[in-house]
Amino acid sequence: MSTGNYRRRTAITRLSVSEEDDERLQKTVSAWLEGCNVASELAWDVADSPSAVQRLTYDRVREATGLGSQHAILAARHVARAIKSGIERRLRGRKASRPEFTSRSMTFDARTMTVFTDRKQVSLTTADDGPRVRADLVLPADEDGYQYRYFDSDEWEVTESTLHHRDGEWFLHLGFRKPATDEPTIENGTVLGVDFGVAQIAVTSTARFFSAGELNHRRREFERVRADLQARDTRGARRTLERLSGRETEYVKHVLHQVANGIVEEALDHECDGIVLEALEGIRERLPKANWHSTWAFDTLQGYVTYKAEAEGLFVETTDPRHTSQRCPECGFTHEDNRPARGRFECRACGCAGHADYVAAKNVAATYLRRDRQSSRRRGVGQYALKSGTITPVTDPTVSTDESNPDEARAEGSSERGFGS
Repeated sequence: MSTGNYRRRTAITRLSVSEEDDERLQKTVSAWLEGCNVASELAWDVADSPSAVQRLTYDRVREATGLGSQHAILAARHVARAIKSGIERRLRGRKASRPEFTSRSMTFDARTMTVFTDRKQVSLTTADDGPRVRADLVLPADEDGYQYRYFDSDEWEVTESTLHHRDGEWFLHLGFRKPATDEPTIENGTVLGVDFGVAQIAVTSTARFFSAGELNHRRREFERVRADLQARDTRGARRTLERLSGRETEYVKHVLHQVANGIVEEALDHECDGIVLEALEGIRERLPKANWHSTWAFDTLQGYVTYKAEAEGLFVETTDPRHTSQRCPECGFTHEDNRPARGRFECRACGCAGHADYVAAKNVAATYLRRDRQSSRRRGVGQYALKSGTITPVTDPTVSTDESNPDEARAEGSSERGFGS
């Protein structure tokens, strides 16, 4: 997947806002959320593209909210991204729920935000043609803070950013970008395979596991409090419910940022040239029991991995994940009975056994390499990283299918070479 001809990073900083400006920003965010929900209602049943969302919703959003022209456009784009997966599901004849927007956050771009990097200040457009809010960026006292590498560099320019309100404070997730250099030719390069899962948010081909346990626990707590507030159905309870939804969204994003950082660190630690993720199409059907997830969460995680990886000079690609948890990474035999339990893999042909998600992560990388998808991009990548080494899959292996004889699969085998698992 690609983020265009730019590498992108995000620098998070708190804003110092006066009481008067706080009220202006609260009003503007409320207008933004109202605009997003208006656009979602209008576009959900009829739109089939981002341009259609903007065409259908722009005037109504302006009329209903007091948002300026550019913020009405940004709201339409935001909604278009949010309902994209739902539209695709409906076109395939599947059920989908219309998204509702409650998180206290909104998007700004170069027309609605000005960043004064020399004075470490920001100016933000507000609703109803009100005066702009000008606030100080509260940066770390230690000038080794990561934000300074973007503020003090001529290479990085400010781009689309997100304003968040949480725990009584305003935070600006400042987007930065710089032109991507031409991709170098990679000789005998290495990729890291990544599988998304149920009990594990992600697992890498180097056997690094990112558990969903704590995330599931926190989500259950949010659900319990949400149910209690909904049962009360008072004005105060509804306001608290709105704040709760925003905190939950921010918590999930925080966890996904940590997972993305860990995946990129793993790729760098193992001297990989790129990261291969499973394609997201149909992921809700493949992982119906992943109660921490939604299509939004997986898409967000994939986006985080992409921009963080590309900022480090790594490429990111996706591949078809079908059968990756049923295929043996040693002999290639593929059968649903290779999964005797949710987290367990045992090959009926050769006896290879291990954690099912770890096996899937290796197969995600192997599938990408076997199909030679990297050749069109001048990437001489031929192996994937393991816990203690690398392995090179055969280019055109004999792979047994669900109806194959496991004894034949054992005899044919695969000529994978490498060490460590």
